[in-house]
Amino acid sequence: MAFARGAPIIRCMIVEMGHFALILAFVVAIVQAVVPLVGAQKGWRGWMAVAEPAATAQFLLTGAAFAALTYAFVVSDFSLRLVVLNSHTDKPMLYKVTGVWGNHEGSLLLWVWILTLFGACAAWFGGGLPPGLRARVLAVQSAVAVAFFAFILFTSNPFLRLEVPPMNGQDLNPLLQDPGLAFHPPFLYLGYVGLSMSFSFAVAALIEGRVDAAWGRWVRPWTLAAWLFLTIGIALGSWWAYYELGWGGFWFWDPVENASFMPWLIAAALLHSAIVVEKREALKAWTILLAILAFGFSLIGAFIVRSGILTSVHAFANDPERGVYLLAITAIFMGGALVLYAARAGAMEAKGIFATLSRESALVANNVLLAVACFVVFIGTMWPLIAEMFFDRKLSVGPPFFDAAFTPFMVALAAILPIGALMPWKRARLGRVMAPLWGVLALSVAAGALVWALQTGRSALAPVGMVLFVWLVGGATAELWQRAGRGGAGAKLRRLMRLPRADWGKAVAHAGLGVTIFGIAALTAWQVEDIRIAQPGERYAVGAYEVELHGVERVRGPNYLSTMADISVFRGGREVARLSPEKRDYPVAQMPTTEAAIDNGVFRDLYLVIGDAQAGGGWTVRSFIKPFANWIWAGAIIMSLGGVLSLTDRRFRVAAGARKAPAGAVPAE
Repeated sequence: MAFARGAPIIRCMIVEMGHFALILAFVVAIVQAVVPLVGAQKGWRGWMAVAEPAATAQFLLTGAAFAALTYAFVVSDFSLRLVVLNSHTDKPMLYKVTGVWGNHEGSLLLWVWILTLFGACAAWFGGGLPPGLRARVLAVQSAVAVAFFAFILFTSNPFLRLEVPPMNGQDLNPLLQDPGLAFHPPFLYLGYVGLSMSFSFAVAALIEGRVDAAWGRWVRPWTLAAWLFLTIGIALGSWWAYYELGWGGFWFWDPVENASFMPWLIAAALLHSAIVVEKREALKAWTILLAILAFGFSLIGAFIVRSGILTSVHAFANDPERGVYLLAITAIFMGGALVLYAARAGAMEAKGIFATLSRESALVANNVLLAVACFVVFIGTMWPLIAEMFFDRKLSVGPPFFDAAFTPFMVALAAILPIGALMPWKRARLGRVMAPLWGVLALSVAAGALVWALQTGRSALAPVGMVLFVWLVGGATAELWQRAGRGGAGAKLRRLMRLPRADWGKAVAHAGLGVTIFGIAALTAWQVEDIRIAQPGERYAVGAYEVELHGVERVRGPNYLSTMADISVFRGGREVARLSPEKRDYPVAQMPTTEAAIDNGVFRDLYLVIGDAQAGGGWTVRSFIKPFANWIWAGAIIMSLGGVLSLTDRRFRVAAGARKAPAGAVPAE
């Protein structure tokens, strides 16, 4: 009994210690944002050295605050307002934990913790950086943290108490009670927030007044890590939307989907542009601008998600006050960085010159296509708001606009990738570059023609997707084979195994893009959909399959009631799948959800959704045959694998770069 009486006191102490740790982290962030910056300007090494322990302390203190909030959710401490609004005692433990970031305040705390994690990593693994640059990078990173700590503590405090705690909570949004979405936000934030390091490196270089090849090498691994996490996060979100929302799609061009996609596009451009800075000391100004814009679009994404200014099923909040604060953060950091960018224009003079046909030009084309594609997505996302504010018109910009405006840029990008990857620096001859690619081009056209001949209907989407798939995968293979040099197959294979991992990573990532492009094209062109009122025992045709509804029953789950159907799918008279789509009702949240039943396959998915009971008997059943659906996410996994391979390249490690640097040179990463 003594323990039972003491338990609430212990809970209270843990939560209050978490709140105190968050305030203390805010104070440490202020110190880290000021002292090292002054030290770097004055050349005071002692002041510059403050940045490293401060970054570690900031990370540990924020982690303690996050751990305290997680503890409150796990033990269902309903004295915390946030736990009451987003948890319930009957909720499975996984969703009690993920409920920590399934809301505005908790997700913002996760955002800041990841922000401090990247700052701490720069302190721990940045030993090869010049002391002045490292101090400035950590100071800028901490300045961003200061703004978000203030945002949390003054407008979005997760540790607010209730005077009279209720007996139970209001439950988490049922749409968020899913394993896919449990891991989607952390990966997405690792990408969003990871771009803050590229921003910090850019601003630090502008303050220092020097952008060189070493800077390009330092910024690449941070950008690559952010792009990698964004790829995984976006893929997880798309997969969740596909199987959880029940509408059968994987991407709807929703404002919040676009908010994560825009930084991904700019980060991809930044990755390629930084290569030019590192290898040729060209495109310096453009690369710095991309580094600023990449994080800028992350901040814009946070504004879209949390301000409620654009309607979305993914939005966390609908609070104009928070939106204004986020808008102010975006304006201060982006405006300040761009002013500094303009002031330091002279320090970013390009040194390398190159011909129209060269790898540099191919990378410029890559950057232009990605940047314009991002601009198209941005205009389409924000245009309804612009139209309402300035023209007093309510407009809706949907998938038809994005599909028509965005797709040509991706087709052009896919077309130039294999050619650009084989071009030499400075000057290239098209005939020599194309020599190993003619066979790939012929195979691509033949595969596209075969698809055109075999498919029903006259849509060019699937044949074009097949052409680009073979072109990208074959081009990546041809590039690796070309880099293996001359000689017999055995010797070339041995040299292939010794190629730098970054070369393998690039080829794998480009091939993954081809797989995703084909998956999207095939699914869009060949999908079969059927919606009808099905009677139990009735069998009906959907494409090459037959579907039969056996019956529907009520099932009780941990914290929901389910209407579950029993449906068989046949092909050629043989049952190939037995599926149980559901409609769930969550009594506490008073919200229904649709749980699609999917029979996954390499070449097709069988996708079934149960609807409402009909007055005349029967149930609404929505049936889909989705060809090559899983290739979309397989391509994302392959792209992510390419990013991992590149990150493990020893040339990206600061210590290796520092050891190889000649005497007196700036250490390279």
